[in-house]
Amino acid sequence: MAVYSRTPLAFERGEGARLYTTDGEAYLDCMAGIAVNALGHANPKLVQVLKEQAEKLWHVSNIFTIPGQEKLAKALTDATFADEVFFTNSGTEAIECAIKTARKYHWAKGQPERIDIIGFDGSFHGRTLAAVNASGNAGYLEGFGPPMPGFVHATFGDLEGLKALVGPTTAAIILEPVQGEGGARSWPDADLTAIRQLCDETGTLLIYDEIQCGLGRTGKLFAYEWATEAQPDIMAIAKALGGGFPVGACLATAEAGRGMVVGSHGSTYGGNPLAMAVGEAALAELVKPELLGHVREVAGYFTQQFAGLKERYPDVVADIRGRGLLMGLKLNTPNREFMQHARDQRLLIAGGGDNCVRLLPPLNLTIAEASEAIEKLEAACQAARARAKAAA
Repeated sequence: MAVYSRTPLAFERGEGARLYTTDGEAYLDCMAGIAVNALGHANPKLVQVLKEQAEKLWHVSNIFTIPGQEKLAKALTDATFADEVFFTNSGTEAIECAIKTARKYHWAKGQPERIDIIGFDGSFHGRTLAAVNASGNAGYLEGFGPPMPGFVHATFGDLEGLKALVGPTTAAIILEPVQGEGGARSWPDADLTAIRQLCDETGTLLIYDEIQCGLGRTGKLFAYEWATEAQPDIMAIAKALGGGFPVGACLATAEAGRGMVVGSHGSTYGGNPLAMAVGEAALAELVKPELLGHVREVAGYFTQQFAGLKERYPDVVADIRGRGLLMGLKLNTPNREFMQHARDQRLLIAGGGDNCVRLLPPLNLTIAEASEAIEKLEAACQAARARAKAAA
């Protein structure tokens, strides 16, 4: 189906932060498959685990015990707020599970009227029908029928407006601690704490979507950890969890998951032995303090260098956004054109809402590679300025 506006680039192999086209051109990859290849391309540890598991067992079905699920679930619950995990194949499936878990929680408590999920403008939670209804982007719903009942949207950053929306039919508030698709907007820690308090006061569940911003990308294992008193009740993760292999998960406290009993939910492929082996290996790397410290160091370097770009090219760079290695530049020039200028420099970056571009490099990107990315971004800024002058 013609649902993608594809760039005419085809890659045949990758190594670390490099991608190589079918004709041998090397690109510095600061997209990482949209925050997926968090440990770089062809990471030797992940490749070895995948090979070993592929020779043993791929799939058996969830009617059987899958030891790899228990191992990865324990690693995730040991590292987070959660008590239990449901494994999926993707982020949008994790969101579906999170929404169902929240509604089933209130149903189990004898409050079936509490179905409303409050999301925010600029959010993105996936492409299934519940996920696009939860997301704050009407364009993703166009042509797919009327908006579903039970989904409400608040304005990003407007806490008073949010409070006014919470009522007797509210089940949960869902948000990305750092919005990705919406333009790399980061929630202040104080706001997350205030939202947590609001949920506690009203009996509302708090769902975090850490599919893009989680698993080390902000310099902590999960972005919510920056706000120490703002733990969620439910959290959806994916992307980096498999380091490039499709795997996601919905995490919950035992209380939030009280309604998810036998028969409440399921998945044919979710939690298959192959995905669990790779996920366990990826998580073992992502939790390492030295990797998280490295993310903070490289992010600090980028932040400093971005400030210089904004100072030198105010006609191109309007604002600096994001947190950690989920970084955004809001532009004064069309972001799609700027992405092409970057590709002309053999640099891969992602687009974003609000006329932003995003950098989502592998978490083990070196300072030297970060410096190379800045040089290429500077050249892209020069090209954007030249194009604007020519057009004038």
